[in-house]
Amino acid sequence: MTLTVPKDWAELTPEWMTTALDLAGVVVDSVTVEMRDDGTNRRARLSLGYSSGDGPDTVFVKAVDPDHKFLIKLTSGLLHEPRLFTSKVPLPLEHPLVYAAVIDETDEDFLLVMEDLTARGADPRDAVRPLSVDQAANGLRGLARMHGRYWGHRVERPELTWLEPFVPWEGMGAAPLQAALDRLGDDAPASVHALSIEQLIENVWKPYIRTLTVGPPTLLHGDAHVGNTYVLPDGELGFLDWQVARRGNFSLDLGYFLQGAVTTEDRRQHERELLAVYRGGLGLPADELPTADEIWLRYRASVAHGLTLWLCTASAGELWQRPDIALALAQRYSAAYEDLQTAQALADLTAAAR
Repeated sequence: MTLTVPKDWAELTPEWMTTALDLAGVVVDSVTVEMRDDGTNRRARLSLGYSSGDGPDTVFVKAVDPDHKFLIKLTSGLLHEPRLFTSKVPLPLEHPLVYAAVIDETDEDFLLVMEDLTARGADPRDAVRPLSVDQAANGLRGLARMHGRYWGHRVERPELTWLEPFVPWEGMGAAPLQAALDRLGDDAPASVHALSIEQLIENVWKPYIRTLTVGPPTLLHGDAHVGNTYVLPDGELGFLDWQVARRGNFSLDLGYFLQGAVTTEDRRQHERELLAVYRGGLGLPADELPTADEIWLRYRASVAHGLTLWLCTASAGELWQRPDIALALAQRYSAAYEDLQTAQALADLTAAAR
């Protein structure tokens, strides 16, 4: 059977799921939708029964929501996640098992069939349930392994020719920034309150994003904030939602993850040692390994990305994210912007690139 992207979960027949799982001797004879969540993407948990063989009791499926297709194309890359998993390139960090990734190029549609992580006791995290320092260190080791594996010329693989560079996108300048700043109040420093939406986009975010094409590129998760992570019972940290996979400078994943994943207090106390954990995990030859000073400079500049995305998200109320989550992340990136003197780091980084 040739798999096509279903337009409705009812089209996920036992025959379709048998082909998708592609497990020796396994024949699915029943498919039941246990949960569905149609937001920016369509998601559902399916319960499976078998007439032959032993497969997973449940799987998780993800597809495009037509009402959000334009936004996803603008900010994410609509088909990047399924292309990543059909490429079969090794991802040397914890991530969900993907049984099938089906792409419809004509209709710009896809469907992923993935493991249901609850079967492994995974604990999805978000900004109101931040990571411990040890959990964050495990996440940094995973990102470092992946970045090191695809560092520089190593990302130039035939299977990854579709992988776009991380460049600025348009559209965020319409965000009502003042609404987010009003919600933050004294939880944001004066340097953040002084920003207009135009200054945030044109003087902070875009200059940083343009640095991502300078220097050795690597494979980026692209959206490695804490809400796309989970913790396994043994403490290993995994990364979900690879829709923004890109090629570019390591600092995007490094800063976006660390600055939002732990409390501000933990970041302030432990970020230098955590950056050393990341550098030590890259596994690169000495002549390719970035210096601690280079990592520090790019890490300081990288606050620009998290600050911009989460101020814009927080400004939209409940439209894109739970307000408590958006506000918590906007607070952490705002504090980091002042603590790490991001404006000066951006000036130094862009001057060095000239």
